[in-house]
Amino acid sequence: MNKLKSDIKLVLIFFLMISCGTLVAKSNDGAESEDEEYQSVEIVDPFVEFHTGPGRGYPVFHIVEKGEKILLIKKKTEWYKVKSPRGRLGWVHEDELEKTLADDGENYEIDKPDQEGFIARRYETGVLAGDFGGATVMTLHAGWNWTENIATEIAYSQALGNVSDIQFLNLNILHQPFPEWRVSPYVKLGTGIIKVKPNATLVLPEDREDEMVHAGIGAKIYVSRQFFIRAEYNSHTILTSRNDNDEVEEWKLGFSVFF
Repeated sequence: MNKLKSDIKLVLIFFLMISCGTLVAKSNDGAESEDEEYQSVEIVDPFVEFHTGPGRGYPVFHIVEKGEKILLIKKKTEWYKVKSPRGRLGWVHEDELEKTLADDGENYEIDKPDQEGFIARRYETGVLAGDFGGATVMTLHAGWNWTENIATEIAYSQALGNVSDIQFLNLNILHQPFPEWRVSPYVKLGTGIIKVKPNATLVLPEDREDEMVHAGIGAKIYVSRQFFIRAEYNSHTILTSRNDNDEVEEWKLGFSVFF
């Protein structure tokens, strides 16, 4: 009976060892298969520095020397998350990878944002400041480019004047006839809601909320990398409940980033 129990234990141990070996093999195969999905580049400079995070302020903790290969895992702004031959993960600035070699021995081209990226951009966001009917206005906007010529955006603005404080939210359609130009003009149409809160001390006035429409012209000026300057003029019509609508002129200047 004791001998039978001993034999069963040996069989169980044997199968357990086989199972563990199979799991380890599958894990290694999975890691190798995952590594094959990433771009491999060979270091040409004397060395590259691995930072603990995507920024110069993060400390250097590892160095890969000339002739060794690293894997490019992902990119965040100007930094690449990379993997060393010893399996260490770190972050390397794109400037240190400009002279690396791809698997075919050719120089690996780093994907840096440029004017071509500006033309083909999909998302953009930014801030503008200027004048809205004599009041200082600030605008935050975010947009989506359906094509190189057509885009939609949502914009929130706040204007602070001596007489009243104004907030308005607009949905706009923009058309760029010449997206390939470095200084690219555009026209836009928009509609939205405006809320006016008068500044009064003696009499408590009522806040007003009205619909508004506008037409505008402007220009987007590509600067470098992911940045461009934006300048525009808008003519607003506020659809009040009174007999006469209000006409307000607005001009703004600001900067934006694209993705």
